[in-house]
Amino acid sequence: MSTAIEISGVGKRYMIGAAQQRADTLRDAITNIASRPLRRLRHAGSSTGHVSAMWALRDVSLDVEAGQVVGVIGRNGAGKSTLLKILTRITEPTVGRAEIHGRIGSLLEVGTGFHPELTGRENVYFSGAMLGMTRAEIARAFDEIVEFSGVEPFIDVPVKQYSSGMYVRLGFAVAAHLSVDLLVVDEALAVGDVAFQRKCLGRMAGVAREGRTVLFVSHDLAAVGALTDRAICLDAGALVAMGETREVMAEYLSRSNREEGRDAIVALAHRPRPEAVEGSGAVRLEWTRTADADGEGRTAFVEGDPIVVDLAFTVVRRAAVIEFVAGVASLEQGVVLFLVTSPKYAAPVEPGEHRVTLRIDPNYLKAGGYSLGFKVIADGRRADTVHDALRFEVLDSVAATGPVGEYRPFGGHMRFDYPWSAITASPAASGAHAGDRTLAGIGSI
Repeated sequence: MSTAIEISGVGKRYMIGAAQQRADTLRDAITNIASRPLRRLRHAGSSTGHVSAMWALRDVSLDVEAGQVVGVIGRNGAGKSTLLKILTRITEPTVGRAEIHGRIGSLLEVGTGFHPELTGRENVYFSGAMLGMTRAEIARAFDEIVEFSGVEPFIDVPVKQYSSGMYVRLGFAVAAHLSVDLLVVDEALAVGDVAFQRKCLGRMAGVAREGRTVLFVSHDLAAVGALTDRAICLDAGALVAMGETREVMAEYLSRSNREEGRDAIVALAHRPRPEAVEGSGAVRLEWTRTADADGEGRTAFVEGDPIVVDLAFTVVRRAAVIEFVAGVASLEQGVVLFLVTSPKYAAPVEPGEHRVTLRIDPNYLKAGGYSLGFKVIADGRRADTVHDALRFEVLDSVAATGPVGEYRPFGGHMRFDYPWSAITASPAASGAHAGDRTLAGIGSI
């Protein structure tokens, strides 16, 4: 298999506080000229200005094989967009080299590559020409580009009059439908509506099936998990993980939890209570969190992982019987998916702080965002209720291809791993005909 991307020792340094930096793009040059008087005013009172170096990328090396679909994940400021700008020749690396083999189509930010004074039609041809395509090649793909983008009524309007969503629609359609060997997509898709985002993911999966290479940067880990088979993780400009998407996402989530010092605990004392529900006050919900099977607090899980929910509460008045109800709701659909009722804890519970744990079956929740709500009942009366107490995310564990991936567009909220029988020999054809006769007989009664 041939190599589509070769990156060796790439680093990108920016000088912070410098009087003027080298302009990497025309936009940077214009910005430097416009902001020069402001910089003079800012430094007028000081004879020296402090200048420091910031490395947006440092010593990044990796190869991407042709035909691979690779996700790029990391926290804000990790260097993801800088890496893509180097690959697409928007900026040059300070050290190292990055080589692309073949034509590259990219959508890095709204309006990238479009001339605002040109119409949508003219920009399609302009973008294709910049990729080295002939007019005939562009014309063959033109109708498909316009249909996919949904901007046909405005295709002959200057794009400066387009909304950000229209920009993204046409920009992605051009990048994904012209003859490119490598498709690079950054967070610009977040500007589009949910339906269009799903349409774009489907198109990128199609590009991958055609044997072309896709590089996809997104904070939507569910989308990364659904689309990509391999991923890389950047942190503070360094490459910290590379390999199968599931493993890289797990490393990213673990690193994020450690670095942020979070235990995923959410205090409930000040969470709003439903106005129409008055609790007895005998029990007060204090805090909750979601954790993995090892007890490490986290708010993102992969399909198939167990989800452990801890719920802390204070018993204000001695209760003979206490029971809990947890509700899991889909953030995308806005509906409660299921309720989980605890057993009735019949042993008297004395005043003080207590905790109870719920384990959610790992097979049930599909990829998506969810919220947890709680109700506690003491001695037959509702004591406290908190809706939308905690939010968590379930990430896709399978690729966009395959039986499960093919059925994902049909929707649904849950996934079940019910047992299937072993494959056995089919009944003889005569048996099938006998069944037909039986059905016919029933119908004639």
